[in-house]
Amino acid sequence: MLCVGRLGGFGARAAALPPRWAGQGSLQAGIRARRVSTSWSPVGAAFNVKPQGSRLDLFGERRGLFGVPELSAPEGFHIAQEKALRKTELLVDRACSTPPGPQTVLIFDELSDSLCRVADLADFVKIAHPEPAFREAAEEACRSIGTMVEKLNTNVDLYQSLQKLLADKNLVDSLDPETRRVAELFLFDFEISGIHLDQEKRKRAVDLNVKILDLSSTFLTGTNFPNKIEKHLLPEHIRHNFTSAGDHIIIDGLHAEAPDDLVREAAYKIFLYPNAGQLKCLEELLSSRDLLAKLVGYSTFSHRALQGTIAKNPETVMQFLEKLSDKLSERTLKDFEMIREMKMKLNPQNSEVMPWDPPYYSGVIRAERYNIEPSLYCPFFSLGACMEGLNILLNRLLGISLYAEQPAKGEVWSEDVRKLAVVHESEGLLGYIYCDFFQRADKPHQDCHFTIRGGRLKEDGDYQLPVVVLMLNLPRSSRSSPTLLTPGMMENLFHEMGHAMHSMLGRTRYQHVTGTRCPTDFAEVPSILMEYFANDYRVVNQFARHYQTGQPLPKNMVSRLCESKKVCAAADMQLQVFYAALDQIYHGKHPLRNSTTDILKETQEKFYGLPYVPNTAWQLRFSHLVGYGAKYYSYLMSRAVASMVWKECFLQDPFNRAAGERYRKEMLAHGGGREPMLMVEGVLQKCPSVDDFVSALVSDLDLDFETFLMDSE
Repeated sequence: MLCVGRLGGFGARAAALPPRWAGQGSLQAGIRARRVSTSWSPVGAAFNVKPQGSRLDLFGERRGLFGVPELSAPEGFHIAQEKALRKTELLVDRACSTPPGPQTVLIFDELSDSLCRVADLADFVKIAHPEPAFREAAEEACRSIGTMVEKLNTNVDLYQSLQKLLADKNLVDSLDPETRRVAELFLFDFEISGIHLDQEKRKRAVDLNVKILDLSSTFLTGTNFPNKIEKHLLPEHIRHNFTSAGDHIIIDGLHAEAPDDLVREAAYKIFLYPNAGQLKCLEELLSSRDLLAKLVGYSTFSHRALQGTIAKNPETVMQFLEKLSDKLSERTLKDFEMIREMKMKLNPQNSEVMPWDPPYYSGVIRAERYNIEPSLYCPFFSLGACMEGLNILLNRLLGISLYAEQPAKGEVWSEDVRKLAVVHESEGLLGYIYCDFFQRADKPHQDCHFTIRGGRLKEDGDYQLPVVVLMLNLPRSSRSSPTLLTPGMMENLFHEMGHAMHSMLGRTRYQHVTGTRCPTDFAEVPSILMEYFANDYRVVNQFARHYQTGQPLPKNMVSRLCESKKVCAAADMQLQVFYAALDQIYHGKHPLRNSTTDILKETQEKFYGLPYVPNTAWQLRFSHLVGYGAKYYSYLMSRAVASMVWKECFLQDPFNRAAGERYRKEMLAHGGGREPMLMVEGVLQKCPSVDDFVSALVSDLDLDFETFLMDSE
C-alpha cells in the first residue's frame, strides 16, 4: 500500500509511496559511481538475529533521524522547517525573475524538493515515532509546510512564470518529454487551486480546498468510530464476543471471521447503522468536490481526478467495470452457490447468503479443500529466509543486492529498525530502505511504503539518493525461533518491496515524479507484480527452508496455497467492482439522482448481487473515499496491468534478466515522468484495450490443472 501525500501543488504526488535514467544514457553518465562500503553485511543473516541496538555507542555523537543532523531532538523539526521555508522564499524569487525555459522547471522542482524533504519525513514521523514529543513536533512541521503550500498555490507571479513557459510553443517544443510533463503536472496542481480564475472565483476555490480538507479529516475519523447498542437488545449468548461498557455493547468492526452467523449479522447491522452526522459529512464532501471541479473547468470531480491516469476518464473506468462485471457474473453466482451449500451444511435453518457471509464461509471452504493451516507454512518462512529470497530475486532479475548497514546512533526511531543499502552491480549505491517491520505499542496497524526523500539529479551532477521506509507489523523473534511469517505476511513483504524498488529505480531528473510519485492506477503495478513472484514455486523454492531442519518447502504445499486463493476469488473481485462503481457514481454527475444510501442499494444490486440490508449505510465506513476519491478502481486496473506484465515477461522464466532489464527500462525507470500508458505499452510491446485488462483479471481466476496432476502424482 502507498500512503497518499496530503499536500497540494508542491507536495509529493504520493508521499508515502514514488525513475528514470533519461533514456538510460545521458543522466546515468552525469552521476558519479558510488563505492561499495565495507560495513555492509548479508541481508538474510541480519534479519534472523536480534538487533544490536546502539548500547556500545554510549558516547557517540547522535546523528539525527535518517541522518538529518537537526533531527537528533524533537526541536530540530522547527529548525528544519524554518530552513526549508527560508529556502522556499529564495527559490520563489528566483522562479519569478528567471526568464522562462528549462531552468524554470528545475527551480520549481527544487522548490518542491525543499518542502517535501521536511513534509514527507514529518508525515512518517508523526504516525510512527514512539515518542510523543517527536510526533507532536512532526505534526506541527506538517501544518507549517501545509500553510506554505497553500500560499504557493495562490501565488499568481509564481504561476505566471510557469504559464509563460507553457504558453510559448517554441519553448515547449524545445523541452525534452520529461521536463515538459513535469511542467504540465505543476501547472495542473496549481489550477486545482483556481489560480487561473478571477479573484472572486480564486477565493472560492481556496475556501473549497480548505473545506474539503476539513471534511475529509472528519469523515476519515468517522469511518472507524464504533457504534454502541443497549445490552438487553443483543441475545445474551453472543454478548461476550463484543466489548462491554456499562449497559452498552460496543461494536467496533464487522467481525467478518466470527464462526457464529448471529455474531456476524449483529456486527454488520450495528456497525453499519447510519450515523446522521457522518451522512451529512459525506454529502458535503461529495458536493464540495463537485463544486471545486466545476469551478476549475471540469464537468465532474471524476474527470478532474482521472487526468493523466491509465484510464484517462470516467467513461473508460465505467466501461472497464461493466465489462469486468459481465465476465465475472457467472463465476460469482457459482461462488455464491458454493457458499450457500457450505452455509446449509453448517447452518441448515438459514442458508440464504447474506453480505456478512462470504469472508467467513470462503475461509471454511478453503480450509476444507486445501490443508493450508498457516502454522504448517510459518517454519519455512523465517524473516531472514524471505529477505534472502528477495535478495536472490532482485539480483538475478535486476543486478541489485540488498546489504544490511548498522545505523548510527539516533538515526532510527526504534532499535529494531534495520537499514538496507540498495546496491547495483555496476551503478553502485542506489538508495536506502529503512525496515520498520516489528509490532510495537502505538504503531499503526498497516503495511505501508513511505517516501522520505525522493531522488533527483542535483545541480552539481550528483544524484540525490532516495530514502524510503517499509512498515510492516510482524511478530518479534522468540528465544526459540526467529520471526516466522505466515504466507500472507510473506506476500505483503514482497508487495511492499515492489514499491521500494520502484522508488530506488525510478531515477528521474526531477523529484516531483521520482519513483512512486505517479498516477494512482499505475502506482500499484510494481508492488502487485511482486505478489506473482511470491506465489511462484520456482521463486519460493530459492529461499523457503525450515528454520530448524533446512528442509525445503514441498512443491505441493506451494501449489495448494496458490490454488486456495482462487476459492471464491470471483465473488471477492465482484465486491471490488461494486466498491469501484459506487466510488465513480458518487464522484460523477451532481446533484446525485438519489441519496447516497439509495445509490449504494442500487449499485450493490447491479454490481454485487447480494441483497442490501435495510438500515445499513456501508458507504459511511468507506474510508478510501478520502485518499482514493474517484480512483478506487485503481487496484483492479493495476492488478490487470501487473498480470499482463507477468505473463508477457516472467511467466516462462521468473529470473529472466533480459525481461527484468526491459521492465526496468520501460516501466520502473520513469517514475511518473512519462504517460503511464506509454510505459505499459513499452513493456507489453502493444497497446492494451479495456477487453485486454478484463481478460487478464478473469484468466487469473482459472484453476491451474497442473496443480492437481502434480498433487496426485
